[in-house]
Amino acid sequence: MKFVDEATIKVHAGKGGNGCLSFRREKYIPKGGPDGGDGGDGGSVILLAAEGLNTLIDFRYTRNFKAQAGQQGSSAECTGRGGDDLLLQVPVGTTVIDNETGDVMGDLTELDQQLKVAQGGFHGLGNTRYKSSTNRAPRQTSPGQDGEVREIKLELKVLADVGLLGLPNAGKSTFIRSVSAARPKVADYPFTTLVPNLGVVGMSGDKSFVIADIPGLIEGASEGAGLGIRFLKHLTRTRLLLHLVDMMPYDGSTPDQNARVIETELETFSPTLAAGDRWLVLNKIDLLPEDEVEGQCQQVVDALGWEGPVFRMSGLASQGTKALCAAIMDYIDEHRQQEEADPELTELADERRAVIQAEARERIEGLAQARRQSRQQPQENDDEDDDHDVEVVYAE
Repeated sequence: MKFVDEATIKVHAGKGGNGCLSFRREKYIPKGGPDGGDGGDGGSVILLAAEGLNTLIDFRYTRNFKAQAGQQGSSAECTGRGGDDLLLQVPVGTTVIDNETGDVMGDLTELDQQLKVAQGGFHGLGNTRYKSSTNRAPRQTSPGQDGEVREIKLELKVLADVGLLGLPNAGKSTFIRSVSAARPKVADYPFTTLVPNLGVVGMSGDKSFVIADIPGLIEGASEGAGLGIRFLKHLTRTRLLLHLVDMMPYDGSTPDQNARVIETELETFSPTLAAGDRWLVLNKIDLLPEDEVEGQCQQVVDALGWEGPVFRMSGLASQGTKALCAAIMDYIDEHRQQEEADPELTELADERRAVIQAEARERIEGLAQARRQSRQQPQENDDEDDDHDVEVVYAE
C-alpha cells in the first residue's frame, strides 16, 4: 500500500452545447418561424470528501479528468441535455491549491463536504432567442462556452488531535503501538517510520482521540534536508504536540541537545506552530538506573528552560503512558467544551490554523524556488545526480 500525500491533476469542465439554427416546417405552416433550442450546460468538476479514503494514490496514475459536455440544442425548441458533473472522491483533510496562482481554493475537512474546482461552460443560444419584431427569421445562434480548465494540487494532511515530534528512534512508533491499535513498524534503527501513521486511543466510555506518528525529523529539516519538511506540514492541524525525547540516545548525544534540534526546526518551519501548546515527554526512562531517573530528567528540563507540562514514560514498558493519555483526553475535552461555549474560540483556532498553513506553504514554496534557482546556475559537478525533481512516494 503506497501513501501519497500530494498529487497534481488537471481538471477539464465540460463545454456547453451549441445553440440550434432551425425553422419550423410543417404542412400548411410554410413560415413557422425559428424554433432552434438552446444547448445544455457543460458538467462541472466537483471534489467530494469521502469516507474510507486515506491516500491520494488514485490521482498518481490518472492525471486528467474531464466532465461531460452539454448536448447541442435541437429543433422544436428542444434544449440540449446538460453534461453530468464529474464527482472526484478525495480523503477528508485534503487541501486544494490552484497550481498556477498558488491560491488555496478550499479545504475539505468534513465528511461529504464538496468543492467545485472547475465550472462547466454556459450553454449556447438557439436562434429562437434572437427573434424580435424586426427580425422574424433570425439565423443567429451562439456557441456553447468552454468549461474551465485548471491544474490543481491536492495536499493531504493527517487529521489528528495530537502530533508526535522527535528525532529518529525517539520511540514515537513504540508509543503509538502501546496506546492504540495502530501497528507501525518498529526496529532498532533510525528512519524506521517512512509514512505518517494514525492511531485512535480509546479511553473510558466513548471518549477517544486520534494521535499521529510523524516520521522522525533531522537537523536542517526545515531547510529542506531529508524529507522532514514534507512531514512537518502534517502537524498544522493538530491541537497538541508531544515532543518525545530519547533519554538514552544511541549516538552518544545528550537528550537536551536533541530536544533543541527539534525546537529549532519547529520554530524555523512555523513560529505560530511552535508557539502553540506543546508537552515535553521524556521517553525510555526504563533504561535509566532508578536512582538517576529524577536527576537526569530534571537536568533536561533545566537545560531547555522548559515551562510547559513534562511527562516521563517508557513506551516499550507501557510505563507512564496511561497517565499521559488521561492528561491528553482531559486537555482535549476541556478545549472542546470551551469552544462549544464560546464560538469565538473556534474562529480564533481556525484563524491560527490558517496562519500556520500559510507559514508552512510559504516555507515549502520558498525552498522549492531556491532549488530551482540553484539548478539554473552552473554547478561545479555537473555529472552528479540531481533528484530534486523526483516525485516522492512514501511506501510501507
